[in-house]
Parts: sequence; C-alpha cells; structure tokens
Amino acid sequence: MKNDPSLSSYYVGDDFYQTLVDNFSDWQTDESEITDMALRDSCRRLLEKEARLLDEYRLDDWLGLYVPECVYWVPATTPAGDPRREIATCFDDRRRLEDRIYRLKNDFAWSQQPRSRTARLISNVTVYETNVTGEYMVRANFYTTEFQAGDLRKYTGWYGHRLREAGDGWEILVKQVNLIDCDQNLRNLSVIL
Repeated sequence: MKNDPSLSSYYVGDDFYQTLVDNFSDWQTDESEITDMALRDSCRRLLEKEARLLDEYRLDDWLGLYVPECVYWVPATTPAGDPRREIATCFDDRRRLEDRIYRLKNDFAWSQQPRSRTARLISNVTVYETNVTGEYMVRANFYTTEFQAGDLRKYTGWYGHRLREAGDGWEILVKQVNLIDCDQNLRNLSVIL
C-alpha cells in the first residue's frame, strides 16, 4: 500500500503546538548563530530551490521538500506568538497543503483564474543551531512579486524555516512566513509564499 502522508494530519495537537511555540521563541540569538559558510550555503540552496519550485508552479515537487508532519504558518500578528491563541492568515498542516495544491492544479481555486505569475527573491540567510542534533533554524528575508489578472502585488518579510538533515540534503519541518504588513488587509492571499 502506498504511503499516504495525509494520514499524518492528526499530528497537530497540544504537544505539537507547544513544540512549535518553543521552537519559534527566542531562537535568533548571536550565541546560536552558525558561521559555517558551507552549512549556510547548503541551507540557502534549499530555500532558493523552494522559491524556484513555487515560481515554476511545481507544487507537488515543492511539497516533496516537506516532511509528512509539516506546517506552513503565516501569522497575522507580530511577533507571531502562539497559533493556539493568535490569529493566522494560514496555518496549514500536510492535509490542508495537499488540498490547496489539488485545488490549484485542477482549477478549483477561483482566486487563481487566471493563474498568478510570481518571482521570489531570497536574501540575508542566517542559520541557527537548535537543541536537536541535525535540526537547524534558518531565517531569510524574502520579496515576492505576484502578477495576476492585470494586478501587481508585492509581499515582503522574513521566513523562519526549521530544517532537518536528511541524507545529503534537507527536509523542511516548518515554514513560518512573517509578512511586514501581516496585520493589514492582505486582500485574497491565494499564492503560497
């Protein structure tokens, strides 16, 4: 029987939330910053690959970068806080991401008719160690431009990724998208940032 990652959507519970809050609290410290250029470049290449896959609308390949028990989180507050208590623009587990991709690929997402064209820029990549061997937190600034139906939109902010070493590559555990205007009217944010 084929491994069905959507079966793991039941992983989001109080323990998962608490771990998420712990992992995304006070992690950007000078003491935990890693200066190993090879490690930083490896993480940067993953973020650039992720951006390229989204720009090329290769959504299944993009989701393949993530572990089955992943989260894509776009907080609507700054700082992000606790997703159990703070509002979020998106808080998608694996099942919700699979649903979103299905709708986008099969033209069921009316907000994407016509489909958006995007270009993403990634910069200022910084890697931080964690208390788990082989897992790292990565911060990177981003600038995403979306063109759809004659309208040009710009999104900017910073990403917080939690990455895990996987063989000679990486897996994404969590992606947090911190928009600088997260508490403003974002209109219909239907692209994956």
